[in-house]
Amino acid sequence: MSLFDHKLTEIQSMIDKKEVSIPDLVDESFKRIAAVDGDVKAFLALDEERARKQAEEAQGAGKTGILSGIPIGIKDNIVTKGLRTTAASQILHNFDPIYDATVVNKLREAGTITVGKLNMDEFAMGSSTENSSFQKTRNPWNLAHVPGGSSGGSAAAVAAGEVPFSLGSDTGGSIRQPASFCGVVGMKPTYGRVSRFGLIAFASSLDQIGPITRNVEDNAHLLEALAGVDPYDSTSANVPAESFAAGLTGDIKGLRIAVPKEYLGEGVSEEVRQSVLAALKVLEGLGATWEEVSLPHSKYGVATYYLLASSEASSNLARFDGIRYGYRAEGAENLIDLYKKTRAEGFGDEVKRRIMLGTFALSSGYYDAYYKKAQQVRTLIKKDFEDVFASYDVIIGPTTPTPAFKIGEIIDDPLTMYANDILTIPVNLAGVPGISVPCGFAENGLPLGLQIIGRHFDEKNVYRVAHAYEQATDFHKEKPKL
Repeated sequence: MSLFDHKLTEIQSMIDKKEVSIPDLVDESFKRIAAVDGDVKAFLALDEERARKQAEEAQGAGKTGILSGIPIGIKDNIVTKGLRTTAASQILHNFDPIYDATVVNKLREAGTITVGKLNMDEFAMGSSTENSSFQKTRNPWNLAHVPGGSSGGSAAAVAAGEVPFSLGSDTGGSIRQPASFCGVVGMKPTYGRVSRFGLIAFASSLDQIGPITRNVEDNAHLLEALAGVDPYDSTSANVPAESFAAGLTGDIKGLRIAVPKEYLGEGVSEEVRQSVLAALKVLEGLGATWEEVSLPHSKYGVATYYLLASSEASSNLARFDGIRYGYRAEGAENLIDLYKKTRAEGFGDEVKRRIMLGTFALSSGYYDAYYKKAQQVRTLIKKDFEDVFASYDVIIGPTTPTPAFKIGEIIDDPLTMYANDILTIPVNLAGVPGISVPCGFAENGLPLGLQIIGRHFDEKNVYRVAHAYEQATDFHKEKPKL
């Protein structure tokens, strides 16, 4: 049994009893990475020397908190001082940040030890981690399948037991979708709950950093450390910090659950639908009630998202020009030629596709027809959620319409790839919190995920429901056999 099969509270109890040391935990992480990451390919960079030094220092200083001394992996679009951060793109292949993201600072204060940076879709644009310009991460449950994306490395590393938890980012489902594919727990917090300072921007009005863990309780502890207002991020919300873990009572008697009919309709596989219905029966047995509702504008979510996200990406990625930092093309004849050559050589196909779509949507003559219309539909999607939450406590449905697909199966079909986020995108457009927890397995043995969505800044209730379901089932105890 791995040390990382234990919950945080159990690990800290072992540290207190001197049954295990902090250097032991870090050693366990690097040994596991050495054993399996050649197959999984979750990590892009390791920080072994510094991690082992920090472990020795932490052991000498004594334990100070629930996260103290625990190894963690960081998605490679979250900047880390002195540790290369590439966003899985050639245009940043040599970028060494000179500061830490706010979340990295918060984790350091909480005592975690960063072991390395995790693979992702380039600039977080993708649903499979096949768009990384460095390597393709594989699903630990079946190496022929994708781990999901864009936080595929973050989810795969946790599922494979390389780290007990990791950080990902979620713009349209990029924490919850890979968590579902890899059979782990992934939380996308309310927009503004966690600082985005130091997160390499894809779509600034949608991006949100969140935790990926093996169980709900650890996830709640990790979000407690991450949450809070940040003067460096004008979009971070000044909402009082909460003890999310304190609300994990297991009691959900009287809980009112809404199940959108659109989330169990066309495009959702039968085994996914049945796993959700089985989960609802479990929740009913715990004292909850559920009713079918409608989120009528969710069918426009994918189109709305890709117009808005691509438009924001077009603007955000203009800073990568070969002048200030990152890759610079050789042999340019003038400044404009330098811009063109650098961006042509540095960006991958998916990034170029989205930049062009966003530039078109923002261009004169098309702005009102596309970008403005998408913003109006976004407002309608947000109102759909508000209307449902007026009568219900949480919304529940599948995280993804199918289990993980095979590597290479749909990479050349962008529209099919985009549709994989159809159940997660509305949550980002509305800015509400959503979590994915394991809820079963497909016939081929791959994990399935249950998505639980809450009101703005109601993560405590989302965790309560997720934890109650987790404690009543054994799906989270299953591990891939690598």
